[in-house]
Amino acid sequence: MKKHKYQFSIFNSQLITFIKKEFKHVFRDKKTLLMLFGMPTAQIILFGFALTNEIKDSKVGVLDFSKDIVSRQIIEKIDESNYFNVAEDLKSIKDVDAAFKQNKIRAAVVFPPGFADELLHGGHSQIQLIADASDPNAATSITNYLSNIITEYQSQQTTVAAAPMQIMAEVHMLYNPELKGAPNFVPGVIALVLMLVCTMMSSVSIVKEKELGTMEILLVSPFKPIYIIISKLMPFLIISLFNLAIILVLSVTLLDLEIKGNIFLLFFASMLFIITSLAIGLLISTTAKTQQNAMMISLMGMMLPTMLLTGFMFPIENMPIVLRGLSNIVPSRWFFIIIKNVMLKGLGIASIWKELLILTAMCVGLLTLSIKKFKIRLQE
Repeated sequence: MKKHKYQFSIFNSQLITFIKKEFKHVFRDKKTLLMLFGMPTAQIILFGFALTNEIKDSKVGVLDFSKDIVSRQIIEKIDESNYFNVAEDLKSIKDVDAAFKQNKIRAAVVFPPGFADELLHGGHSQIQLIADASDPNAATSITNYLSNIITEYQSQQTTVAAAPMQIMAEVHMLYNPELKGAPNFVPGVIALVLMLVCTMMSSVSIVKEKELGTMEILLVSPFKPIYIIISKLMPFLIISLFNLAIILVLSVTLLDLEIKGNIFLLFFASMLFIITSLAIGLLISTTAKTQQNAMMISLMGMMLPTMLLTGFMFPIENMPIVLRGLSNIVPSRWFFIIIKNVMLKGLGIASIWKELLILTAMCVGLLTLSIKKFKIRLQE
């Protein structure tokens, strides 16, 4: 019993020491900053050859109250384009809202009752275009493309009709009607900051202990290896949660971004993602021999996928099939979906349980693998 109390006392004092030491490493080790200069080259390659801003095969839902020949012709014209895929035949306004919340569609086209009669006899009619504006750039592009298709159909019909026809598109932007940039980049910044802080700081910190030879001192201490791991990772968990709180406060106060969902669910999902990122950092530390190697692996291996393969900067469906498949193994992709659904759409756990389940599986798998490899590494 005395030995147990002694170990517990050492654990507490060591934890405080590690927290102070890790803060010093971040702000004093200027050599790791040089690794940031390698990023532009990798970004140019990915931006130039792999990614595009074009809208391609975006899923569109159709709510047709008219069901006449004109509405069918417009629907066929939308489906025949390279930009859209009519994926949902909606029955009511509730179906439109449900399809958006379940991420089944990125836009909806609503035809009012008597659309063709009003157009042919009155000379004008309206089509309602609804888009998910949580990504304002994509929403603007989608509605512009849909409007162009409708305008093209209108011009073709005008040439053969006795009287000119005018179809007016009424556009509605959901979740971000003012098309502000903050609702799009804040969730991406959260994913990027948490991934980099956790992965980079934990991997570099552990590798530095090996370089300085202090890891051997820790191993001959009364500490068990699992306590060493917990003590090394705990400061970064606290720092990351603090960073998350700062980002949310700045988003609300400076960017006027309302957090519509449950704040506790947001922090729970964030903690799950943080532990996953810490496990990746621990895994990197088992293979990296120097701090520079750990920094390079963390930056190149985590920063670029988080920026480019999560839907943060570019729609995933626009990417080549290889990159779409690769994005499925990037934890930040699923965390980005959770953050957007909770923060911007106000959805609960019933709408994000699949993403939470995937993130939990990644967390458990990576944590188990990293701890096992770390123990093996210490025994070598």
